[in-house]
Amino acid sequence: MGAALSQDELIAKPESAPAVVHTEGLSKAYRTGFWLNQRVTSLKDCSLTVHQGETFGLLGPNGAGKTTLLKILLGIIRPTVGQATLLGHPLGDSAVKQRIGYLPENAYFYDFLTGWEFLQYTAGLFGLSRAAQQRRIVELLELVGLSQAAAKKKQLRQYSKGMLQRVGMAQALINDPDVVFLDEPMSGLDPTGRFQVREIILALKREGKTIFFNSHILSDVEVICDRIAILDQGELIAMGSLDQLLGTADQYLAKGRGGHIADLKPWLDQMTVQGELWQGHVKGNPYDFAKQIPLAGGHLITLQQTRPTLEEFFIGQIRQRREA
Repeated sequence: MGAALSQDELIAKPESAPAVVHTEGLSKAYRTGFWLNQRVTSLKDCSLTVHQGETFGLLGPNGAGKTTLLKILLGIIRPTVGQATLLGHPLGDSAVKQRIGYLPENAYFYDFLTGWEFLQYTAGLFGLSRAAQQRRIVELLELVGLSQAAAKKKQLRQYSKGMLQRVGMAQALINDPDVVFLDEPMSGLDPTGRFQVREIILALKREGKTIFFNSHILSDVEVICDRIAILDQGELIAMGSLDQLLGTADQYLAKGRGGHIADLKPWLDQMTVQGELWQGHVKGNPYDFAKQIPLAGGHLITLQQTRPTLEEFFIGQIRQRREA
């Protein structure tokens, strides 16, 4: 894994698409203790922008402030300091709430309703007509992989964790929102359930929806997200695309033995030679380079990507910050 980036290097440049979420200096502090004389800050000076059509992942360890930020954006709680806009409007605007979808981490469901009845109830809250409800529920059941028969007959108390997440996803989309907020959508799911939820998010991404979600499942984030941000102890410590943070996927380190070094040198950056052993970062197509080695009389030992995984980067950033 490479050296950690500086704070300036970690902040991504603005994109050209309109801003859907924009925050400036958001902070949230709570008073705790028996006499409410202790002050705990769960979010500190958070400034970020999420653009239209992006899938944006918010990462961080437990207690980092991820859910606090999400609740502020949704108008559930108010920031202590700072300001923010959602879809170009101040937070809490009632018209904006009609254009967003939300799936909390631990959603509460009315156990004795069927999935179909629950979605009808949710659609009614948004004022959808009966005909629109029927059409939209059928579309969403197909999207989330629940059969109409099961949704009409099976009560939610009989649903598995994965099925509940999928019907929860359907209710978050019932109003065809412009932006979807998902709080730990893969939490507690088995590999099959995680795959199903990931496929739903990817389908929304293909539709051009703006998706803002928190997750601990870094491998899924790496597949899904256009950009990510990392929170630790309430502070934003990194933000950008995966290529910006991890490096491009076509960075390769080659190690080999022997050959005409002069012929190999044009192909390698940061080349080092120790006796017959050599190594360096490949310039150009790594497979073309591999074909060149035997022509130069050398032997390839290893050729591997040098880009770290998101998990390696995440752990490195948290560790570096706490050891500083």
